[in-house]
Amino acid sequence: MALSSTMKKLFDSKQYKEALNLFDQTFEISTDSTIDMAIKACTISKDYKHGIRIQQRLSSKSRNNCSIQAALLCFYLKCKDIDNAMHLLSSITNKSNYMYTIVFKGLIANNAVEKVFDLFDEMKIEPDQFTLSILFNACAVLNNNRAMKIGKRLLAEMPENYRNNNITSTSAIDMLMKFSDVEKFNLGYVGNEMFEKALDLFEQIHLSLTNVIYTIIFNTCAKLCNDRAMKIGKKLLAKMSENYRNDNFISTSAIDMLIKFGDVESAERIFRSIKAKGADIYGALMNGYNLNGESWKCFKVFEEMNERGIIPNEIAWNILIGACSKSGMLHHSQYIMNQIPLNMQNKTRIQNALIDMWGKCGSIEKATNVFNLVVDRDTITYNAMINAFALNGMGTQAVELYRKMPNNLRDHISHICVLNACS
Repeated sequence: MALSSTMKKLFDSKQYKEALNLFDQTFEISTDSTIDMAIKACTISKDYKHGIRIQQRLSSKSRNNCSIQAALLCFYLKCKDIDNAMHLLSSITNKSNYMYTIVFKGLIANNAVEKVFDLFDEMKIEPDQFTLSILFNACAVLNNNRAMKIGKRLLAEMPENYRNNNITSTSAIDMLMKFSDVEKFNLGYVGNEMFEKALDLFEQIHLSLTNVIYTIIFNTCAKLCNDRAMKIGKKLLAKMSENYRNDNFISTSAIDMLIKFGDVESAERIFRSIKAKGADIYGALMNGYNLNGESWKCFKVFEEMNERGIIPNEIAWNILIGACSKSGMLHHSQYIMNQIPLNMQNKTRIQNALIDMWGKCGSIEKATNVFNLVVDRDTITYNAMINAFALNGMGTQAVELYRKMPNNLRDHISHICVLNACS
């Protein structure tokens, strides 16, 4: 009892090395409780060799202790030893949901999400609400046809009493949103069915409204952007308690939602009410101005950022460059270009936006200079440069670049850009 108490004190005070030294010295009188703590100490400190030594010395009784089995599963996965974790799980006779949850989480963390579904297919017990949450997360991460099929089936079969669990329902809604994004990409239209299902789930359950729930629902409404979404989004925003209104993540989502609804005035009102604004908030408002044909307002927002010492992030710089593209004014473009830090100017997304900006401002030489600096050219890089040539009456150069463009990078926009250049 004294050993267990001393080890717990060392463990709780994060003295893992000392706890393991004590465990080694007293191994002969160790209990399953101290073994469990020792394995957890190895897990947290990522001491793989020590953990393996402990595992090799375990008695058959300890090897069959469910707490020790769970601790070992966690240890293997934290140390990226997936093979031993899977071998151990397969050898356990009475597998619990807790064990499956540990393994599923570990596989996701180790970028082995497909193995989650392989293991799920072999699972002989019904997943509880915690296991279900992790499975929804796995579906959201993998986001392919198999994940969609499993995710939709799990949601359809989810017991009614799980629907009011915040974690499970939040994971399910997030999964549906990720599915809708993929369907939009693959099929070329907004995946309204998935967004509608996310709102259905939100209306069916009685969730405690957290910052995560607010953010997800506002994002869902922004993506769907129909009468139902507007009604739900605005109602949720109106009832949102004061303590959430200064949360930058929630406010950014709310501003983005209102912008997508075309309600710029309400978005500006929320923006002005926020006391401590971050770069994302400014970016959301500027993006709204771009979307609603008021790009010139972005420059006023940028001035305010400078006055308050707010440094734009990559997204905000992209939005500002986009505003310059829309205005087509060379002096605005040069001014913004001069403000962008050198480390940002080397990012491919920024370079792509700059090529587009200079092309639309009529400065083909500057667009070409940026294009030549891009190390890892992607589809957008080539399309932006081809379009820049097209806009400036340089059809021959556009066709020449199109021919040099790798076949695997060409898409329908590439074809449109080069056809415009030829017309």
